[in-house]
Amino acid sequence: MTATTVVTGLGVVSPNGLGAAPYWDATRAGKSGIGRVTRFDPSQYPARLAGEVQGFVAEDHLTGRMIVQTDHMTRMALVAADWALADAAIEPRGLDGYHMGVVTASSAGGFEFGQGELRKLWSRGSQHVSAYQSFAWFYAVNSGQISIRHGMKGPSGVVVSDQAGGLDALAQARRQIRAGTRLMVSGAVDATICPWGWVAQLAAGRMSTSDQPARAYLPFDADARGHVPGEGGAILVLEEADAAALRGARIYGEIAGYGSTFDPRDATGGAGLRKAIEVALDDAGVRPAQVDVVFADAAGIPELDRAEADAIGAVFGPRGVPVTAPKTMTGRLSCGAGALDTATALLAIRDSVIPPTVNIEPAADYDLDLVTGRGRPTPVRTALVLARGYGGFNSALVVRARTAHAAGPQAGPDHTERTR
Repeated sequence: MTATTVVTGLGVVSPNGLGAAPYWDATRAGKSGIGRVTRFDPSQYPARLAGEVQGFVAEDHLTGRMIVQTDHMTRMALVAADWALADAAIEPRGLDGYHMGVVTASSAGGFEFGQGELRKLWSRGSQHVSAYQSFAWFYAVNSGQISIRHGMKGPSGVVVSDQAGGLDALAQARRQIRAGTRLMVSGAVDATICPWGWVAQLAAGRMSTSDQPARAYLPFDADARGHVPGEGGAILVLEEADAAALRGARIYGEIAGYGSTFDPRDATGGAGLRKAIEVALDDAGVRPAQVDVVFADAAGIPELDRAEADAIGAVFGPRGVPVTAPKTMTGRLSCGAGALDTATALLAIRDSVIPPTVNIEPAADYDLDLVTGRGRPTPVRTALVLARGYGGFNSALVVRARTAHAAGPQAGPDHTERTR
């Protein structure tokens, strides 16, 4: 269980960019993808803003046979997986299927597909309900469809832990690499911007009711009033480091550490999040001073923001590490958020820049070094990604530059530590 897991491919579908390069360009520039909902008429609902993936035309990428049997989120996940594999320069058909697996996360399954079939059931009768409803709604459908599309027959599964799911899926994929699987496709793409999904999200009481895209989602701001939901996420290709190097793969970075906790009795999750951070850092073998940036969960709810700020402060000290929340440009993508933040962290490592948190004025009492307004050029070797799921899930994932690991984080003096 000591094999090093590296990321060699990224596939991104995001409200502010379709594809890893367009997304990264938009994110570095602080371009938001939040706007009024267009996938249905939101007029009758108290929340009317979302981060919708723009310009995605499933027919450009998938066959009609595939489209008719899949939900919107599965179509985006399939395309993201295609892009990730192409980015990794891997042709799965040339590999042993039992040496490849798929682990994704899902928060709700194919909600929009199910909504359509329910409409048919009640308006036209059961004989009009599609047979594809039997799996199109299911949490594991993205893992299944990606597996079938690419002939991946190794260890696979799905993780269901709401917003924390993206990180939990990557951690499970990392376990499979350590256990000997040659290649894992992992991450999460979520999409529930339909009336049925909208009502379900409204019930949690955490959605912003502002109609101003630039003032609706303001984590760590004194005017925080809830979050804007979004759709999309990222799919990543994970490989064992030596095998990836042997085939000459480009390596974005290493999945170096992971920690998770669960406490449904703690509504804010502060203590649990702190513990998850500590476990992840210990798993990665890094000290807090060696972390160059934290990608925050950024709930946008004052008590949840307070709990996260306290957890970060307890581990890193007051203003002890740069913190950012690029999801202020996309909205919260449910389980897609952690996977997208992980992809973003790897791109930040590659290009030595911390992407910004947009639209907010950080409240001074949080005592966070928030990167706001524009990106911050700085060497990034190690990044910590945080995610919390509704109901008490807390997850933390450490990614780092492969070169930093090769140097050995504990092999010498703190030459890799940040300058405070």
